[in-house]
Parts: sequence; C-alpha cells; structure tokens
Amino acid sequence: MMQRIISSRRTFLEGLGLSAAGLFFGVYAYADQPTNEPAGDTDPKPKTGSRAVEKTSRGLNPNVFLHIAPDGWVTIVCHRSEMGQGIRSSLPVLLADELGASMQKVKIVQADGDKAYGDQNTDGSNSIRGIYEDMRMAAATARMMLVAAAAARWKVKSDTCTAMDHVVTHTPSKRQLGFGELAVEAGRMKIPQPAEVRLRPIDELKHLGKDLPLLDGPAYVTGKAIFGADLSLPNMLIAVIARPPVVGGRATSFDPKPAQAVAGVKQVVELPVPTLPYMFKPWGGVAVLATNTWAAMKGRDALKISWDMGPNAKYNTADYRKTLESSVRKPGTTLRKVGDVENALKGAARTVEAEYYVPHLPHVAMEPPAALAHFRKEKGGSCEVWAPTQNPQAARTEVARVLGLDESKVTVHVTLLGGGFGRKSKADFVSEAAFLSKATGVPVRVQFTREDDIHNDYLNTVSAQHLTAGLDKKGKVIAWRHRTAFPPIGSTFKADTKRPGTGDLQQGVLDVPLAIPHVSAEACEAEAHVRIGWLRSVYNIFHAFAVNSFIDEIAHARQQDPRETMLEIFGPARTVPLSELGVEQLQNYGASLDRHPVDAGRLRQVVERVTQNANWANRSKLKNRALGLAAHRSFLSYVGVVVSVSKNPAGRLWVDEAWMVVDAGTVVNTDRVRAQMEGSLINGMSQALFGGVTHKNGAVEQNNFDGVRLVRMGEEPTRIHVDIVRSQGAPGGIGEPGVPPVAPAIANAIFALTGKRIREFGMMNQAFT
Repeated sequence: MMQRIISSRRTFLEGLGLSAAGLFFGVYAYADQPTNEPAGDTDPKPKTGSRAVEKTSRGLNPNVFLHIAPDGWVTIVCHRSEMGQGIRSSLPVLLADELGASMQKVKIVQADGDKAYGDQNTDGSNSIRGIYEDMRMAAATARMMLVAAAAARWKVKSDTCTAMDHVVTHTPSKRQLGFGELAVEAGRMKIPQPAEVRLRPIDELKHLGKDLPLLDGPAYVTGKAIFGADLSLPNMLIAVIARPPVVGGRATSFDPKPAQAVAGVKQVVELPVPTLPYMFKPWGGVAVLATNTWAAMKGRDALKISWDMGPNAKYNTADYRKTLESSVRKPGTTLRKVGDVENALKGAARTVEAEYYVPHLPHVAMEPPAALAHFRKEKGGSCEVWAPTQNPQAARTEVARVLGLDESKVTVHVTLLGGGFGRKSKADFVSEAAFLSKATGVPVRVQFTREDDIHNDYLNTVSAQHLTAGLDKKGKVIAWRHRTAFPPIGSTFKADTKRPGTGDLQQGVLDVPLAIPHVSAEACEAEAHVRIGWLRSVYNIFHAFAVNSFIDEIAHARQQDPRETMLEIFGPARTVPLSELGVEQLQNYGASLDRHPVDAGRLRQVVERVTQNANWANRSKLKNRALGLAAHRSFLSYVGVVVSVSKNPAGRLWVDEAWMVVDAGTVVNTDRVRAQMEGSLINGMSQALFGGVTHKNGAVEQNNFDGVRLVRMGEEPTRIHVDIVRSQGAPGGIGEPGVPPVAPAIANAIFALTGKRIREFGMMNQAFT
C-alpha cells in the first residue's frame, strides 16, 4: 500500500492544477530545459521540439520522438501538453528507461503541433494509457539499432549485448561503447519493423512505478516557467475582446471612438459572427488592441456596443431545470436493456425513487486562455502561433481554416499550461489571435480575463437524472431503471443533436456492473442553448453522483450498511460481458474490451480497500463525524473514495479527512498519481460544495471567483490518504478518474451525519451552514 498524508497547502495547490510535490530533484537531475519563448520578430526559431530540427541533426533519428547525438546527448520529444499533471516528467522517463539512457544525459523538448506525432490531444486521461506501449516501442527501436551498431563493430551477435546506463555492453567480454560513440553508425542501420522490436522485461524499467522528480517544478517556483500570457514579440499588440453575452448573439452596432481615446489603444476590430455548428470557431464580438493588457481592458470597457442576443436569449437556469426534470420523468430512448424492467417494477414489493440535478460546470483553470499569433503575408501567407493548448493539431487546423491557409503554412508551438481541464482543447482563443494578427498586420496576443473565461466557456453540460429501483420482499434489488437527460457535447459539432447517445452514456451508465436481473438505461431529450465541451471527467461527474447516491438511498431503505449494498449491487468479482451490461457494444474510452474489460472485481477491490483504510467498520463509534462512500470506473481506472464530514462547535459542517484508493493498472510515476488524486478530491469538492454557473436571459450570471467558488485553504481536509494499487495490468487513466466519486461520497456522509439527503450540487448552500 502506498499512502500519504499531505499538508493543507499542498492539497490546495494541487486542487488548482499545480503541485507543491516533487518540486526539487532528489533522484536525478534533468539536463537544462529549453524554454518555449519566441526568439525574435524575424523568422523566430522557438526552442521547442521540432521534427524538422531533429531530422537534420547528425546521429540516430529512428523516429520523431528520439534523437541521439554523437556527443551522447539524447533528445526526447514530449508530444503531449504539460499542464501541471507531470507528463513531461513521466513519458520521457519511460522512453529513457526503455532505451537504457541515463537521465543525466537526456534533454526533453516540447513538440509542436504536427500529425507526424500521432494523437497529441492531451485529454481523456489518455497520455499514458493510450500510448504506453507505442512509446516503449519507439525507444526500443532506437535501443535495438544501437545494439546492432555495437555488435557489428565487435563482430558479435546482437543478443550477446545489452544497452543500459547510456552504454552498450558486450556481456561475455565486458567491452563497452557509449551511446554517442555509436550514434552515427546506428543511424545508418536498418530501422527494425514493429514485429521485430522487443520490449524490455518490466523489471528492467528502473524508474517505472516510482516517485519521479517534477521536471518543471523549479521553473514553477522561481517564476521562470513560460506560460501563454508570458510571451511577447516586437510590435505586438494585446487584444481583449467584447464577446456576445449570449451564445448565438452578435453585435449590431458599435462606436469605437471612446475606446480609441484610451491611452495605449491602437485598433478596434470586429470579429466574424460564428454560425452553427459552433465547434471551435471564434466567438465573434469586437476586439480592442492595445500596447498593454490594462489599456485593452479599459478600451473594451469604453466601447459602446448594441447586441442582438439571438435565439438563446430566453435561456434561464430555473426554467431549463424544469424542462430536464420533465424529460426524465417520461420514457426515453433505451440504450441498455437486461430483462424486463417495467414488469419487474410493477411486481416489486417496494420501489425506491430519486432525482438528481447537476448544473453547468465551468473549467476555471488557474491560467485563463491566451494565445500569441504572428501572421506573415509574404509568399502567400503563413502563421506562427504560441499557445497553452491541449490540442495543438486542432489549433493548427482551426487557424488554417480561419486564415484560409493550408495547414503546412501554420506552426503551433505549445507553451506550459496553467491548468486545462479540457477548456484548452478548444481552439477558439487561438484562432482569434490568428484572425486579429492578419487583420492588423502585427503579432497579436489574445488575453482572456477571468470574467471572459467564465462567460465564454465551453461548459460541462447540465443534467437531470431519475433513478428507480424495485426491491423484492427480502429487500433484494431486482430492477434498476436509470433515465438521464443532458445536452451532449455532440451539439457543439452538430446543431440538431438533442439527446445523448451510447458514446455519452458509456461514461457511468452503460458500463456500471449491476448484478441485477432487470436493468434499463434511457437517454432523454435535452436541447443545447450554450456551447458544451469536455471538462475533467465529463459525464462521469453527474452519472457517478446519481448512481452512488442512489445506492446509498437503497441501503437506507433496506436499513443496511451502504458498503454491503454497494458490493451486492456490483456483484461478485467477474469480467462483465456485453450481454450482462445489456448493450451490443461499448466504446470503452476507445480501448478494446479484451484489454480493458469492465471488471467488477477491480471495482469491488477499491471499495473493500478504501473502507478498510478508513476504518469503515467502526464508523458508528465516531463523535460528530460520519463517513460517506462512493466508487466509480472511468477512463479505464477504478477509484474508491471515503470522506469524513464533521460538525465543529459552531455547528458548521466540514470535510475534514478523505481516503482514496486508485487501481489504474500499470503506473509510471507514483508521485503524479498521488498528486492527481489529491487534486481530483479538491476539484470534486469544489464542484459538489459550490456548484457551477447559472444563466439568466441567456447570459452567465457569475463573473469571477466570488461567484464561481473553489475550495479554499481553510475549507480543505487536513488529511488526504492516497492508496495506489500495485499492478502490471494495462495502464488506465489518471487525470480524471479521481473526480467522479468525490461528490457522492460527500453527499452520503452528510446524510449519515445529519439525515438530510442532498441530490444536487451546491451542497454548501444546502447543508454546510
């Protein structure tokens, strides 16, 4: 068992997407790291990773991820974005271990957006789970070429040689050659075919499953880290944009003169009005461009704009909630079916029924969106971009579309991200910068304020759910019906999408193991009135809330331990076939069910382990405290959570302690897994306790952190215990799976302590008073 009790300050930082852990080097030192800043106005050559740069270098270039130079330096390209999760501190170490390189001689550079790297979208908890073996294959290819070069020089068989600690050794004679000595010769060797490549035994990956130093930690704490808003170019203007308050709105008229009168303001430019489907298009509105951010903001304040609010001007949170609740009270489209639920419910000795509601949730990453673009009109036009983007290829595609260029004319460099949570997978802010650079003829950095970030987000969708269970005379659950309604993300890409589909319900509805003879899941109608996008854990947030809360309600109705009810409903340890799930297929986060089955045994294990860690069996002895339990499978990992809610002398409720168990299969970097779990807890607490945003007349009502509250240092648990299950199974996700069980665990603990059942987010207003 791996367990850590952490300080309040660390917990707070990681809840905001940053980490105070592993900030200084204790195991090994990395080489000096390149920055991500542009180098100048004329043909700037940023010091980021570039496939073209490595291909022109002497030495071994077996693929786009690795280069070994004659001086022995190994350059590893990190093609995923770093946003505090530590991928630059994990993925390159995996490659170095497979290669046999010493981290003392490794440089890590950040990749530009390029299809040559395959999938670069740092989203969906996919950076390790999706490419773990591919990255090992890339490094193993280079290792085999080094070994082949050494064997050829010594005139021995390759299988008598090993590569470790930056040298190739001929085992019988103990002769050695350094990687640098072999680089040029190896570069001339035939690149082995994938079927010929052999991976190392797991026990030779000496850093796998251990705490690794946080590569960018020193830069974070010394202020040297380069984020999107840190970038500048000569003659650059900063743009702040007055965007339509309502999705689908547009400016009908505006007077630029008051803005132009503000000192520092240089230009006022109208952006194009987006049309359906909105996708990643710029939002429209009017941009004020100035020599500094403050002048741009003041200039925007001075603009006199008349708005046509468009077709969504009547969108109001309270009214739409009634619409969703009405939708789930009627039959929807059945997407999961086992047995005959309706007849089983009619014949049940008793039924349990409940509705759950979760509002729109914003991203509010620490760093609001920002992007710098430099359009050059020479030779038909080209554009260079620097941005904190999670998806540089999507940004490249969108910039090319907006400018009417071929993608080969667009370069996207990736800076560090001050958090992302899915918001920075969307390219709207990047293409805004590109459009304005072309319109003005100078480099432009678009800067969102916090208010812009909240008002112009791609929100996590709003949802209502209605669950019904039928119990027999002995209290056994014989029927389970789950209805869910929410505008799906697909509505952002296809405007007439008005209900979720199987790909949406795979997140916490279709893939829940239920040892119940009659089961159905129904998708109910819900029309979108805002832009819907990915947020950390996506639909799992509200599905896990409903399922785990409902299990607790069934336990109370049966007067049984919630843990025992949960284990009974999940059923015995087994690999759950599609026939038992009641579906013909399962998208399964893009992974095969052979490699990543729905495993009730792993789900049971995290329940049993987390309750043991929290001393669940003795919870009745607690004074002014109560425990709540939840568990969930998402992104191919399994997480169990127990939280303790206590009441202080003033009668105020507080989440004072939490236990988390995560089974993510093979783990590369245990420090980052703990950090992600700790951050997930704070993230989930913020959503559960304070809720999200509301709309009035189509516009978001909240403006800043006074309205969109996050857990503050005095509100967080004093202790968070994280237990990582040791496994050599296929890697699962890490960044997202810790969030979904948090909210229901809190709600269940509140009920255990107070007897008050909470079925919606914003719990602070309902029980924490």
